[in-house]
Amino acid sequence: MRFPITLFFILFMSLQGFSNDGYKLWLQYFPIQEPEAWQISALSNYEVIGSSATISILKKELETASIGMIQSLNPKKSTDHSLLISKIEDLGIPNLPNEKIDQLTADGFGIFIYSSNQLIVTSKTDIGLLYGTFRLLQYIQTGTSIPAMGIFESPKVQYRVLNHWDNLDRTVERGYAGFSIWNWHRLPRHIDQQYHDYARANASIGINGTVLTNVNANALILTPEYLEKVQALADVFRPYGIKVYVTARFSAPMEIGNLSTADPLDPDVRQWWKSKADEIYKYIPDFGGFVVKADSEGQPGPHNYQRTQADGANMLAEALQEHHGIVMWRAFVYNEHTPDDRHKQAYNEFKPLDGKFLDNVIVQVKNGAIDFQPREPFHPLFGAMPNTPLMMEFQITQEYLGHDTHLAFLAPLFEEVLNEDTYAKGKGSPVAKVIDGSLHGYQLTGMAGVANIGTDRNWTGHHFHQANWFAFGRLAWNPYENAQTIAADWLRLTFTTNPTFVTTMQEIMLNSREMVVNYMTPLGLHHIMAASHHYGPGPWVSGGRRADWTATYYHQANEKSIGFDRTTKGSDALSQYASEIQQQWGNLETVPEKYLLWFHQVDWNQSLSDGDNLWNNLARQYQKGVEEARRNRDTWEQMAPYIDSERFQHIHSFLKIQAEEAQWWKDACLLYFGQFSKMPLPSGVEPPAHDLAYYMNYKPQHVPGI
Repeated sequence: MRFPITLFFILFMSLQGFSNDGYKLWLQYFPIQEPEAWQISALSNYEVIGSSATISILKKELETASIGMIQSLNPKKSTDHSLLISKIEDLGIPNLPNEKIDQLTADGFGIFIYSSNQLIVTSKTDIGLLYGTFRLLQYIQTGTSIPAMGIFESPKVQYRVLNHWDNLDRTVERGYAGFSIWNWHRLPRHIDQQYHDYARANASIGINGTVLTNVNANALILTPEYLEKVQALADVFRPYGIKVYVTARFSAPMEIGNLSTADPLDPDVRQWWKSKADEIYKYIPDFGGFVVKADSEGQPGPHNYQRTQADGANMLAEALQEHHGIVMWRAFVYNEHTPDDRHKQAYNEFKPLDGKFLDNVIVQVKNGAIDFQPREPFHPLFGAMPNTPLMMEFQITQEYLGHDTHLAFLAPLFEEVLNEDTYAKGKGSPVAKVIDGSLHGYQLTGMAGVANIGTDRNWTGHHFHQANWFAFGRLAWNPYENAQTIAADWLRLTFTTNPTFVTTMQEIMLNSREMVVNYMTPLGLHHIMAASHHYGPGPWVSGGRRADWTATYYHQANEKSIGFDRTTKGSDALSQYASEIQQQWGNLETVPEKYLLWFHQVDWNQSLSDGDNLWNNLARQYQKGVEEARRNRDTWEQMAPYIDSERFQHIHSFLKIQAEEAQWWKDACLLYFGQFSKMPLPSGVEPPAHDLAYYMNYKPQHVPGI
């Protein structure tokens, strides 16, 4: 059957106007409104000096940006200005700002105006040029002018790594955006375009490492069958400046090496790992190294052989040393058989080992001592290991913050932790200075983020969760970046530069994480989510084989009080922090109320800073979170004129879910805790929609990411 020409034209035009599905992330390159002369020149009159796979990618990026941002507008080209992109050694131009250029590291870049009519992007390396080009394009897209003094940036953190908790069967632990993007079955024979797009997105925000496999490791990744698949991905990522890492299962010598032990001090085991490392580097000459989860949640480790974490890490570090690989050894070590507060166990395990790790080991520490809660005090190890490089581990995927449907911009969480003062060298010793190495002179520095990426067309499930990937990259590059700037930049790059939209949604983003804390875990409550999948409220969860996997272990609610006493009268976890922090957080009068129930067991009648009692404050915080979620849903409805319909409707649907589930959280938690406080709900707090039995018996089905 033939279509009439008019019908074909209508169909074609409708496809041309198809809505935005979010696949382009923050690399939209939509037309600039009223472009300035320098922007037109940069995108139409440029020269790139050099030849390499990375330079080819850079040129393609400029072409793509030019087509999207200005060519569709058919602007009048300016010949008075030009853009030159070149490594420093090839510039061949006198009177450069050499002092600033000399201070750039290999990944650093300079963007500056030369002789009033030439814009220059330069670096010591091709990868630095790629980073600088992406930054320039972001300035152009957001309508930001190049400062008169130029932009000279080097990353403050060396290893800026995404940790994929992806399994070889393509399931993703704590993944809420579909399956793993790594199609192991098709590799290495088929290279999906998405691998290039993934690398491109990471390079655009300065991420330079990818851990391909879950920390709950599978030894098969170390076999030749899989190493050739890893090699194929490494070949894709290399021109984008990204190294690959894999997780090393501690028992691999037994599982795939036919040894009878995995004892890290056994000579045969050490030789096995040395040979395995040599084999890996034959496939991947620039292989980054190993990430290891050991002695935690069922994973094997050096404890199986009465060895220390340093014994285990150093064995692997020796195997990688001659290849310049590193070991990222996770400090997430706790044991249900240890009769102590879980908050204390990692510190107790690692503090005595300070200075006993080899130079190519970096200890990877979660931002808090429990497990990526909506809010946690910073991990005490960050103030306790001056002789051992520590890297930050943030969770980008929202295991405890509503999975894929709850808007929670995590930059304020990351920023809050990085700004906390450890007092490791007195006042003015923030976590950020530990992470960038400046406080203790670490030779290795790093930041890891547990990825939220999957096969969903928009990569992250919720469109706004792309912002958390973006924010992680920006803060890994510079831990002193602020959440406000990151939010505004992401909005302008991803949706529109319309000031009404940007200002409105920036405020929602910046307040969204606090909103989630309000309707989930206010005033320092923690780990009261449902068991296993952690989706929805479960303050009643108790029993099972592990007390530290239950909610009642953490909130300890009774008819008199609620909260976990971590002062000297309780578990004494506070003693792991500096004396200045102990003094402030250990006192009911001075502890920040956001940490109140984290460190104190507090009477229901205890008066808080507003003069009202704990129960009323708790109830009002829950209600506040619900009202904020509803307000966000309503505000979003006013944003329809500013963006495409597909993303608008998708986000609107999720915001409605969030508002409904915020009420679910409030009702369930207040009913449960109310049976202990025996107090009525204060004025302004809505009565629950159902009784407690309803919420306790509600079982969500098919929750992903377990």
